[in-house]
Amino acid sequence: MQRSTADTRDYRTSQLGVLESESIHIIREVAAEFERPVLLFSGGKDSIVMLRLAEKAFWPAPVPFPVMHVDTGHNFPEVIEYRDRRVAELGVRLVVASVQESIDKGRVVEETGRRASRNRLQTTTLLDAIEEHRFDAAFGGARRDEEKARAKERVVSFRDDFGQWDPKNQRPELWNLYNTRIRQGEHVRVFPLSNWTELDIWDYLRLEGLEIPSIYFAHTRTVFERDGMLLADSPYSNRGDDEPAFEAMVRYRTVGDMSCTGAVESTATGLDEVIAEIAATRITERGQTRADDRTSEAAMEDRKREGYF
Repeated sequence: MQRSTADTRDYRTSQLGVLESESIHIIREVAAEFERPVLLFSGGKDSIVMLRLAEKAFWPAPVPFPVMHVDTGHNFPEVIEYRDRRVAELGVRLVVASVQESIDKGRVVEETGRRASRNRLQTTTLLDAIEEHRFDAAFGGARRDEEKARAKERVVSFRDDFGQWDPKNQRPELWNLYNTRIRQGEHVRVFPLSNWTELDIWDYLRLEGLEIPSIYFAHTRTVFERDGMLLADSPYSNRGDDEPAFEAMVRYRTVGDMSCTGAVESTATGLDEVIAEIAATRITERGQTRADDRTSEAAMEDRKREGYF
């Protein structure tokens, strides 16, 4: 019997398909092994993809764990509006851990000066929220291509009972076998996007047709220059008299505290144009847009050791 040659379907899995499958496997494994997982959701592109993967992992059932945003109070309004709308669409419980409340309670002290930021203060707020809600696993959107400290993380990254990270005290991960054993008071951070790149994230957003906050696309904004970076002119930026404000066409590669998240000049108003820009750049996302990570090469690693994301 002669075999038909009409069937030309390609059954090979695409790169994004492999990454998606791996991430969904990680999310399901953690949901099965831990009692109180939580997904850290900022409304940024990485957490948007992570929430979409969690949605797919349990469909048609709802996402079985809450999402939590560590809110500095200095966020971009467009991102907060998107966060609330997206969470409402999925019917997921939102936990907001407020840095302002940590300041009011005396848990942290507000920084002062021109370069003051609430970014580092998030650590205490995050650890307090994990303890209060007894979360034992927190999904984070970190990728290993962001900077060197991220590359030292395991997929399931252990935190001691003080919430601290020690890169020398991480369990080995052989193939896709993850060590999920912890004692009371300890927890893990889980990074389903470990093997994704920034370009993979953008390709997946396009593939899935996911909406993202408008600040990711080129728009006119009042900014000022500090240390070679364009920062939004806002009440939180402490702009000096020697830092004149001006209007520019910009977009953001990442979202975070307005006081330390830089914009890049761009005319990319759609996904295809953004992807073309990302594919051509040779500067990392954090190196170009995060003022607080420029203080030293080890800045992020120091913060992670203290319990940061």
